[in-house]
Amino acid sequence: MRVRPPEPPTPPEPPVPRGPGRRAFPAGAVAASGLAAAGCGPSPALLSGRTRLRQWNLFAGGDGMRMIEMHDAYGREHPGVDFRATTFTWGSPFYTKVAMGAAGGRGADIATVHVSRLESLAPGRLLDPIDPVMLAEAGIDDTVVLPQIWEKCFFDGELYAIPIDTHVLIQFVNLDVCRRAGVLDADDRLVEVSGLDGYLDLLREIQGATGEYGLSVDTWAPWPNFWALYRQQDGDLVIGEDDFELDDDKALAAMEVMYRLSEEGLSPRHSMLADTAANLANGQAGLMIHGNWEIPTLEAAGTEFTATQFPAVFGNNRTRGDSHCYVFPHQRDRDPERTRAAVGYAAWMLRHSITWAAGGHIPAYLPVVESDEYDALHPQSEYAEAAENVQFEPQAWFSGSAGRLQEEATGPLTTLHQGTQTPEQALDQLKAAIRNLIAVPSPV
Repeated sequence: MRVRPPEPPTPPEPPVPRGPGRRAFPAGAVAASGLAAAGCGPSPALLSGRTRLRQWNLFAGGDGMRMIEMHDAYGREHPGVDFRATTFTWGSPFYTKVAMGAAGGRGADIATVHVSRLESLAPGRLLDPIDPVMLAEAGIDDTVVLPQIWEKCFFDGELYAIPIDTHVLIQFVNLDVCRRAGVLDADDRLVEVSGLDGYLDLLREIQGATGEYGLSVDTWAPWPNFWALYRQQDGDLVIGEDDFELDDDKALAAMEVMYRLSEEGLSPRHSMLADTAANLANGQAGLMIHGNWEIPTLEAAGTEFTATQFPAVFGNNRTRGDSHCYVFPHQRDRDPERTRAAVGYAAWMLRHSITWAAGGHIPAYLPVVESDEYDALHPQSEYAEAAENVQFEPQAWFSGSAGRLQEEATGPLTTLHQGTQTPEQALDQLKAAIRNLIAVPSPV
């Protein structure tokens, strides 16, 4: 797009969210106390001699409150930086905002996105590259980030992203329920099982204690679970210009697991958004598979719980995941001083990401993950290895968090839980959806 988008208006001070939901703040809400959104008129930074730095992000609820805490600390330590952060609605509205600003050459100085959306943001056109030398001078390079996370930050050999964390699907354990079910060891850790039969037996034991379910899963956002189960079998999805390759047998095996969970009553047929965590918190299920960002939700509910890696249904703990990262939206005349301030801000946030870790995400900065302070965090330190087992989606303009692939896959995969289609029928529908997406030209 060539039309310059309107500047975001300065909103009123946002109310404190009523609960820890990740997407509780409205679009345009200011992401930190005392930090107003950019408006019209002379910049206070120009009048004060401070370096102007504008950041856009998509964090709300529990994530948003921790980000505010970190931003306030950053502001106190950097009085020479006129830092202002703005939070926009999670998902497509946020990515549209970033793309529109960058297309007009008026993007924020730095923005937070999912690394899985890097290709859809057209690096080189909508995103400006990041100088790895400047970043290394700030203390961030490939020696302090897991290799599989670091390599995702490059496009055509250039660095376009700075990873903040890894967020993954994990397994939550209601300790009270699982004690009654007799599936915990002397240290209150879930007994280890491997393989589908062993896992289903475990769920049956737990179901005997709850009288409802063994496992709670989000049946209305099923793609991440499918991708984890598919990748545990080494299943690949190779997307070409006009076709794709998917292993039918492995896809069917993953779908069969999802189908059996609900068909046998071990998990709900219908569970959406907050219902999924409520099932665990209320004791209707003893286990839950969900993102690690649900830790604040369970803490707020007063649930006694722990967490483990994604279950080894197919013999390993691979799990679907993504990484929040910083990018530089395109600017026509990128100011070197503001760019250096943006790099310094990102490095500071990584070094202080123990605060971020408290919300559940696994920090990308290894010195934090390897610290005694992180080791003392529970249950976060219990599933830290999940960062090494993360399985990203294939690169395509329609894949990644809040991407079209997840949206289009919801229909066929949800029918597995509802019991309205067989795995074979759902697979045919999923493949048709992927084929349709490939036929659509990239919007950028």
